[in-house]
Amino acid sequence: MENLKIWQQSRALVVEIYKVLQDSRDYGFRDQIQRAAVSIMNNIAEGFESGSDATFIRYLNISKGSCSEVKSMLYLCSDLNYCSEETRIKLQSDITTIISGIYNLIKYLETNKKK
Repeated sequence: MENLKIWQQSRALVVEIYKVLQDSRDYGFRDQIQRAAVSIMNNIAEGFESGSDATFIRYLNISKGSCSEVKSMLYLCSDLNYCSEETRIKLQSDITTIISGIYNLIKYLETNKKK
């Protein structure tokens, strides 16, 4: 799992989300976005260790959903001035990269399952 680029990228994203919101007093918002970000990383890990491609794909799809949640919440993060527009754009770009990697891994797993 630690060798998966998408897991490494999602781990880095979690750290950045925590850093951006470390001083936020909006505990509900901070908790929600942090939990969603951690969910990206953890679902990749759980799926990887599941032992079946079908289960791994299911967890990867959950991880994609968490990516979309964080991406959406980042708009609020900048709207509420919890982060700069520049930070929002950078983090959303990181998420887009992770989503693309997840998509490619799902396609790979689906293709190899048919062989």
